[in-house]
Amino acid sequence: MTKKEKREKIAKVVLALKEVYPEAKCSLEYEGDPWKLLIMGRLSAQCTDERVNIVCKELFKSFPTPVSLAEAPNAEIEEIIKSCGLFRMKAKNIKDASIRLVRDYGGVLPDTMEELLKFEGVGRKVANLLLGDLFGKPAIVADTHCMRINGRLGMYREGMKDPLKTEKILSELIEPGEQSDYCHRMVLFGRDFCRAQSPKCDTCPIKTICKDEKDD
Repeated sequence: MTKKEKREKIAKVVLALKEVYPEAKCSLEYEGDPWKLLIMGRLSAQCTDERVNIVCKELFKSFPTPVSLAEAPNAEIEEIIKSCGLFRMKAKNIKDASIRLVRDYGGVLPDTMEELLKFEGVGRKVANLLLGDLFGKPAIVADTHCMRINGRLGMYREGMKDPLKTEKILSELIEPGEQSDYCHRMVLFGRDFCRAQSPKCDTCPIKTICKDEKDD
């Protein structure tokens, strides 16, 4: 497919998934608090959003502000988040990120990729999540669902697992105002239909679009 054809195809997918998932919401229950999404985004690495939501109920009950988490003993944080995996590194990251937020930004999360990447444990995926959800900026969250599904749709070679390349390609194909919501819908669609194993192609709401010409 040419780039023009890919843009046209993905625009059809955007419209179709809007009908299936009218509300494109982040799966992380951060209650509109930017700091909480920063912390939850870090904890979600190699962990399900469902688990992060459960764990963070206790975490934010124990440490309800950036200051309280910045001052918390590492051992107490580790104990609470242990079931998220990689808990020692994650505990250090979320404590250090809270310290940075309070010390360098007065508790107000910055709204640029450059500044967000300064936070401990924050890579482009989490930074894009923050930019899209909190600040309404164009942002491609290249998680496993996004990479898998758009490969199957023919936007790039199927099976490609390069988040940065995925982000670059999709950012040029999807309208800026649609990017963040599209990625949220990818998560829901990936869980419900376009699974890594045994995708439900027969009942897929975009199967006629998906069957269009693909790149090898």
